[in-house]
This record gives sequence, structure tokens and C-alpha cells, in this order.
Amino acid sequence: MKKSAENYQIDDLDRSILNALMEDARTPYAELAKRYNVSPATIHVRVEKMKRAEIIEGTRLQVNAKRLGYDVCCFIGITLKSAGDYPAAIEKLEKLEEVIEAYYTTGQYNVFIKIMTPSINQLQHTLINRIQAIDEIQSTETLISLQQPINRDIQP
Repeated sequence: MKKSAENYQIDDLDRSILNALMEDARTPYAELAKRYNVSPATIHVRVEKMKRAEIIEGTRLQVNAKRLGYDVCCFIGITLKSAGDYPAAIEKLEKLEEVIEAYYTTGQYNVFIKIMTPSINQLQHTLINRIQAIDEIQSTETLISLQQPINRDIQP
């Protein structure tokens, strides 16, 4: 991490800017400036400082997976054959487009992944032919998500 990233402390204005941009990243700086009684240049400088401090990591478009036909979301706990298999397993999992998140974890599983597929049949195919076929994986446990009642980012 950059030195500026370690030392930068956000204040109330930064929090307000972050909250507003998290709600709508396309909000013009001029609108934020009016809302918070500062100049647009102040908003720009604050945003740039938070980017340099790695508090803001780019911008992205969020898509609705269900509207794109991905109706099945599940979480898979993965037990590796040995701890040394982690790098190779992650490299292979990263190549699977169905894997949208992966975590190196403590506890019962070495790796916990989130995958999305269009159907249960596709989930079965992905699980058996793609994930469980990875040599470094000893076993898996699959939990199918029925709904996502909470979905939010961390609040600054």
C-alpha cells in the first residue's frame, strides 16, 4: 500500500462524498459541491485524494445477474488436498467464468467461492465437470442461495 494510503484519514465531508457516489457514481461534482456547500474543485480534490489513498478503487457498472439469465447463485466450500495446493487451485478457479468471488478462509474450508449459473443443470455440470475435476480439490460442499435479502457495501 502506498504511504499516502496508510496515512489518509477521511473526515465528514469525505464520508458524505463517498456515500453520495456509492448511491450514484454518476453524480456530477458540481451537484455534490452545492449539496455540501463547497466548490466543485474541493470535491474533485477530495475524490482524487481518496483515489490515491486507495479508498476509492475505480468505478464500475453493476449488472442485474437475474435479468441476464443467471438464476442460480450458490456458495461452495472447498477443501484442498493440501495447503500448498492453494495457488494452483485459485489459478484454475479464476479461469471459470461462473466463479465470481473467491475467499481464502479459516475453518472447515480452505476456499469459499460464489458462483452463478443460468440453471440447476448448469450448476451440476459446473460443479462436477469443472470444479470437482480440479486435481487440487479434495471435496466440496454446495449451498444454494434462495434469496439475497441484504446487499450493500461497507459504509464509510
